Amino acid sequence: MSVSSHDLIVARRWTATGVWAATLVCWLVLFWGANNMDSPAAQLTMPMSDWSAANWLAVFVMWAVMMAAMMLPSAAPMVLSFAELNRRRGEGTRTLLFAAAYLALWIAFSGAATTLQWVLQATGWISPMIVSTSPALSAVLLLIAGIFQFSPIKRSCLRACRSPLGFLISEWRDGLWGAWRMGMSHGLNCLGCCWALMALLFVGGAMNLLWIAALAVLVAIEKLAPKGELLAQALGGVMIAAGAIRLIWPSPL
Repeated sequence: MSVSSHDLIVARRWTATGVWAATLVCWLVLFWGANNMDSPAAQLTMPMSDWSAANWLAVFVMWAVMMAAMMLPSAAPMVLSFAELNRRRGEGTRTLLFAAAYLALWIAFSGAATTLQWVLQATGWISPMIVSTSPALSAVLLLIAGIFQFSPIKRSCLRACRSPLGFLISEWRDGLWGAWRMGMSHGLNCLGCCWALMALLFVGGAMNLLWIAALAVLVAIEKLAPKGELLAQALGGVMIAAGAIRLIWPSPL
């Protein structure tokens, strides 16, 4: 089935619109929550002690929305490349499954982050605002994230995320199930690349919109900017230094 250049351009625009519209909606939800913390819905995401089922659900949804807001922008080139190849083959509907599988990995991560938040809050290491109250915890998370920036796993996953064409050629699978598997594979690469950076949300605050945006920008720079691999290692050095300083001077000067 042949597809004209005009049809490809229109399809690419629709795909891009869908990705950025979803991203915008997620950021608007986060912005609303950050500016309406006294609302009943926002209060559910900040349980003080005993978590109800409503608290668990609200916190999980908050993490899922936050992950989508942070990760979709840097995934856009991969989604658009996948969509264009599918459109050329007359299989445009596979793109939805690819994107859904990618998000499914980050939704699963959101479940793990929700559980970790409950554990850290129960031990008194983070506040209901999801900010670390422990200098040792902050230092350890910074050191882990910094050291991970230099690991072979980080380099391998980042290389796959930075090369949409290389990933699509090596991981291509036909059919709907193939699209789902490819989306999961890309999601695993992305998760393997960024999980430690996402853990830093507990350091600066998962309710801090500026901190969330800063981490999202760092993820995008690693994946999309020229020499992103070198920038990732430079960032790792900064995080290691920050973690060491936090250990030496646990209290603010």
